[in-house]
Amino acid sequence: MTVFFIGAGPGDPDLITVKGQRLIRTCPVIIYAGSLVPEAVLEGHQAVQVTNSAALHLEQIITLMKSAHANGQDVARVHSGDPSLYGAIGEQIRCLRELGIPFEIIPGVTATAACAALLGTELTLPDISQSVILTRYGDKTAMPEGEALGDLAQHKATMAIHLGVNNLAKIVAELAPHYGLDCPIAVVHRASWPDQDWAVGTLSDIEQKVQEKGFRRTALILVGRVLGNDVFSESSLYRAGHAHVFRS
Repeated sequence: MTVFFIGAGPGDPDLITVKGQRLIRTCPVIIYAGSLVPEAVLEGHQAVQVTNSAALHLEQIITLMKSAHANGQDVARVHSGDPSLYGAIGEQIRCLRELGIPFEIIPGVTATAACAALLGTELTLPDISQSVILTRYGDKTAMPEGEALGDLAQHKATMAIHLGVNNLAKIVAELAPHYGLDCPIAVVHRASWPDQDWAVGTLSDIEQKVQEKGFRRTALILVGRVLGNDVFSESSLYRAGHAHVFRS
């Protein structure tokens, strides 16, 4: 018996991996994060037990896993996006290890990747940014030392900020001294869902645009010069005259 932590992707049921879909359709027990995972992701399942974990606390979730383990049943534990990124699987894994219950992580498409696809942009462009920082806004849970937005912004890398739309004014204030008020920024609401929407602007005007849209939750913030029209060099990968192991 194994607990499979499955990344369901950002929302569009077609963006789940083939392996993740196969496990959902074959595991006899499913526990899914219903607040962020649409039921359409579970389509075709033959499970004998399906539980929405939105209203459950950790101990209740582990109890379900223990029960399945005692019955010799595999569990599809379905999270949104990629479960290794803000999936709160760390504490579940810790409990499973203590109980001697095997587990496996099935990666998924991240919200950051879905937002980049929606905006039609590459997040790493030569001369502009070769790094992507995935982080969150420290509101109810404090950030570790050195990980405040102001500290990370000093790198001027492309940044994806989770759980921050309700604190957009504070985020802009922390980013502006490093990126500049003319730096492009996008706020994407429910990327890949049927009701997806977004606002694109600069650090100087994004607050008003987001206020007009009325975004309050389930939004990702992307900031960086890669979102603009800055001139950048062609990558070496496809440059004529650049030889590598696959091209003389």
